[in-house]
Amino acid sequence: MPLVRLPLAILFGWCLLGAEKPSPRLAPVYTTASIVNAADNQSGELAPNAIGTIYGANLAYSTAAISLNDIQGGVLPTVLGASETRVFVNNYPADLYYVSPVQINFLVPPNLLPESAIIQVVVDGLAGPAIQVNLGLAAPGLFQLDSQNAVATRPDGAVITPASPAKPGDIVLLWATGLGVTAPPAVYGQLPTEAAPLIAGANLSISLDGVPVGPYAIYYAGVAPYFAGLYQINLILPTSTGANPEIQLTLEGATSIAGVHIPVQ
Repeated sequence: MPLVRLPLAILFGWCLLGAEKPSPRLAPVYTTASIVNAADNQSGELAPNAIGTIYGANLAYSTAAISLNDIQGGVLPTVLGASETRVFVNNYPADLYYVSPVQINFLVPPNLLPESAIIQVVVDGLAGPAIQVNLGLAAPGLFQLDSQNAVATRPDGAVITPASPAKPGDIVLLWATGLGVTAPPAVYGQLPTEAAPLIAGANLSISLDGVPVGPYAIYYAGVAPYFAGLYQINLILPTSTGANPEIQLTLEGATSIAGVHIPVQ
């Protein structure tokens, strides 16, 4: 099955609102609790090659979102626009997706090990606090269409919604971050251009309403080409799938949050 390229606006559209420019020369402000998984806004743990979000104040002088012009020769940017904002993870400059005075979306460098890491924002030479964050082998999070439903698409790219639900037996594509190492592994600073499944032996489990689906139902789980830190799961819904099932991902002992559903009728 061909891999579908999902428009960034579906995943990150909520990031493009912007904010007022803060007074200059103020150090960035953020906390441990305000560094979260970008998919589900959960704090506590990230993973190498996961997309994270930092909420706070004085995080940038302007608002900028990544564009094709920011990716030169497949190299992802560590600075966007004229914001002078940089994010360091264990002293590695992180690739940036979005910056504003109150929010940053960044990529945890994929070359880091699953251990504690220090995250620090620097704006125009002024450093915010050095925050220690745990990096796990995986920190699975499903991107969400709204407060109840996961972002899910059909193989043709059409978005599955409560008004246009999937049916049991359909193939659905799910979009996540924090699923860990792939083969071949992600390269620091580089945009992935080909499919790369989770490494052999990765123990990804998907449950619908608390019932694990069989491994036969997972056609593909791995990198979504052209989206660093974004993972794609191609799943066939069992014929026994009930209406609007709750979906959870479990990988390397970590489980995505409860209360997220797939629109199915």
